[in-house]
Amino acid sequence: MSKEKSEGKELKKALLSKKENAFLKMKSEDIKKCDKFCEGYKAFLDAAKTEREAVEYTIKLIEDNGFVEYKPGMKLKAGDKIYRNNRGKAVMMAVIGKEDIKKGVRLCAAHIDSPRLDLKQCPLYEDTEMALFKTHYYGGIKKYQWAVSPLALHGVIVKADGSKVKVTIGEDEDDPVFCVNDLLPHLAGDQMKRNLAQGIKGEELNIVIGSRPFKEDGLSDAVKLNIMQILNEKYGIVEDDFLSAELEAVPAFKAKDIGFDRSMIGAYGHDDRVCAYTALMAAVKCSNPKHTAVTVLTDKEETGSDGNTGLQSAYLKYFIADLAAEFGAEGREVLSNSQCMSADVNAAFDPTFPDVMDKRNCAFINYGVVVTKFTGARGKSGTSDASAEFVGKIRSLLDENKVIWQTGELGKVDMGGGGTVAAYIANLNVDTIDVGVPVLSMHAPFETVSKIDVYQTYKAFEAFIK
Repeated sequence: MSKEKSEGKELKKALLSKKENAFLKMKSEDIKKCDKFCEGYKAFLDAAKTEREAVEYTIKLIEDNGFVEYKPGMKLKAGDKIYRNNRGKAVMMAVIGKEDIKKGVRLCAAHIDSPRLDLKQCPLYEDTEMALFKTHYYGGIKKYQWAVSPLALHGVIVKADGSKVKVTIGEDEDDPVFCVNDLLPHLAGDQMKRNLAQGIKGEELNIVIGSRPFKEDGLSDAVKLNIMQILNEKYGIVEDDFLSAELEAVPAFKAKDIGFDRSMIGAYGHDDRVCAYTALMAAVKCSNPKHTAVTVLTDKEETGSDGNTGLQSAYLKYFIADLAAEFGAEGREVLSNSQCMSADVNAAFDPTFPDVMDKRNCAFINYGVVVTKFTGARGKSGTSDASAEFVGKIRSLLDENKVIWQTGELGKVDMGGGGTVAAYIANLNVDTIDVGVPVLSMHAPFETVSKIDVYQTYKAFEAFIK
């Protein structure tokens, strides 16, 4: 009997899959590296709460690490580091490889936009001696989560003369913050009969910005006027300048460690800046790769990747075509031989809400980077669905480089699902697969990730492009 048990255990070990918490596999020195890496990530989160700020942060970092702005016609050689800034909202960088570029590039693509509240083009109004901003939410949110929390205002205002003013209010300790009000429970009987999705409606996401009137008798909109006077003194703007502004209301709080063991990070914008930062750092550390390594941090994923800074635009294709031309190659040939890790997050299993997940096919906190063969909704709608051959290559790559990884889907089949930029890159005839960090409370103003998963995702991108 004992022999049979022994044989069974050996067979089980050899033949059956086994998921294990990555913390139990990692050495203490690797845990220290992980925690140190995540301190840099937290700093990035605090400094880059919008896509514009993420691009600014990225360009400064990569220029400090030897990247130079790319101009068509530049003479390039193996080891050169270049980047291109697309309208201040997306950025591409490349480290030229030793192999002929005709053999393809290794591409990592992440997005740097996150759900938020955008100001409408005519946002400022006064009602009952309170000044407020009208908003239009951006991306998929639970609207009730954005009420009664401190908000900061980030963005740019382009004035009538074409000059641009940068705005960041609510991040410094002495700054004011803003908020969306909600009803007190004593008077919310009718509101609480609404379904959860309508608990706060889109047109109720109005941001309180002031309550003191301009001191002059007989003035209408005196509170609004007082606010505009403050803004005019600080930024030199008039109300019409809001017409050519991009102002985003985002959570005002900083990234924080979560748990007595400090094992997790809570912050705004993990989706998808956690993959943007890990892919960015892999690019920064990359030198003399075999294949040319290209990293793109893109905009507009949360609204469908449309527009000239989203990945349905041709800007990535043009960048690859320009690189190919420098070496006498065709862009389509390079793309057809390329491989891509579409760097985006997946949903982590939450024991409080287990019913939406298939435990056999979902991601878990602390189990490493998630490889997602396909995304999409229900019948795999809107996905690229990586081939078995390409999944096999990625699996071998991660194992050979001792990256701790897992697989996952975004919930049960008929629960909903979601999309990434993978399909748009795959449509360029590129072998593409989704790889990223599992997230709790995704799309909330305060999301949660595991430090171990962040670090293993960085290791995955590093292994892929080196």
